[in-house]
Amino acid sequence: MKEDFLHYLWKFQKFSNKNLITTNNESILVEKVGEHNLNSGPDFFNSKLSINHQLWAGNVEIHLKSSDWFAHRHEEDFAYDNVILHVVWEHDGEVYRKDNSVIPTLELKGIVDKNVLENYRKLTSKQQQWIPCENEFATVDDFVFENWLERLYLERLEQKSALIKTELKESKNDWEGLLFRLLCKNFGLKVNGEPFYSLAKSIDFSIIKKCSSDFKKLEALLFGQSGLLEDEKEDSYFESLKFEYDYLKHKYKLSNSNVLIPKYFRLRPPNFPTIRLSQLASLYHQKHSLFSEIVKANSLNEFCKLFDVSASEYWNTHYNFGVASTKRKKRLTNKFIDLLLINTVIPLLFSYGEEIGKDNSEALLKLASTIASEENSIIKKFNKLRSSSENSLQSQALLQLKNEYCNKKRCLQCAIGNAILKH
Repeated sequence: MKEDFLHYLWKFQKFSNKNLITTNNESILVEKVGEHNLNSGPDFFNSKLSINHQLWAGNVEIHLKSSDWFAHRHEEDFAYDNVILHVVWEHDGEVYRKDNSVIPTLELKGIVDKNVLENYRKLTSKQQQWIPCENEFATVDDFVFENWLERLYLERLEQKSALIKTELKESKNDWEGLLFRLLCKNFGLKVNGEPFYSLAKSIDFSIIKKCSSDFKKLEALLFGQSGLLEDEKEDSYFESLKFEYDYLKHKYKLSNSNVLIPKYFRLRPPNFPTIRLSQLASLYHQKHSLFSEIVKANSLNEFCKLFDVSASEYWNTHYNFGVASTKRKKRLTNKFIDLLLINTVIPLLFSYGEEIGKDNSEALLKLASTIASEENSIIKKFNKLRSSSENSLQSQALLQLKNEYCNKKRCLQCAIGNAILKH
């Protein structure tokens, strides 16, 4: 048993609270459990209790055993002088205030519902399971489940927003420049995310804007900075891009010494860095104020139109320089656009809303619910336990659930875990 379970029992009064008595047979009436403190100091602030018919206002401290008070050296800390009740699982000795008066103690062992204890034991058992509540996951009420997923999705956006704000400072508060960095990273997906991000950081966004009116010039800039024009190839298009890049490199005093080289290994041809960088160049060639247009968009259809771009004509018959392939226009697919919206656009808009003091969470929740669910091993496993994910709001929420709650065994902070304990 852990202390956080005792916190849960006290916070939600999950014990027989009629005729409560202290270990010294004094009556206890809980009028206010207090505010749960997750920082240093007593566990619950501003509690109100009637002890032996006398009203007390103060703090509540919780331990597994009474003697933990001394093990944690609370008797030396003035922050604990205002503790009015010591809540423990097992009482193994009196605890005194500095004036030698006894701090009233409530022992929980023996007054907690056996079903709650059994459900807690199941959740915290050492049995190897994919998630702690694997056997009970499907039993949670749909209303509780769906509301918790919505909260988890917003929590995930808040986490991403914190990272975006750090990036914003590096981008000198330029939202257009920040968008370029984030899009560049996500155009690279998992394999080339970091190489593409290092590419974006190596070029001041003002240079991107200056080159954006000329598709080939912008393509040469991205290809050259990424290191894809380093070798010698007998290909006229390669040579023309290399010539263009050498001029731009000299003109803008560019360096790509810190740029990671993109990878091709284990990538499907449509995800080759050549194709993705050309599509990115096409996007910024067509949309000179992309961030402003994204802010104005109101529906999935409008966003899809913004990202309806293709690689340059050369790539219709190539995936790599000098190697011809069957002719096919390399347009951004709806599935890829969905990923850009999920991982870049929505988090950026959420962060922008916070920055300007505009609550756009409802609109973003609505947008996320219109985007198809992601498909990965985590989502597939959740769907096997119960039908869980039909849209990106749900799939993102489930990733948050798995990474931040299930993996960390934070069942007592999880609405699903709480619902299972109540069964």
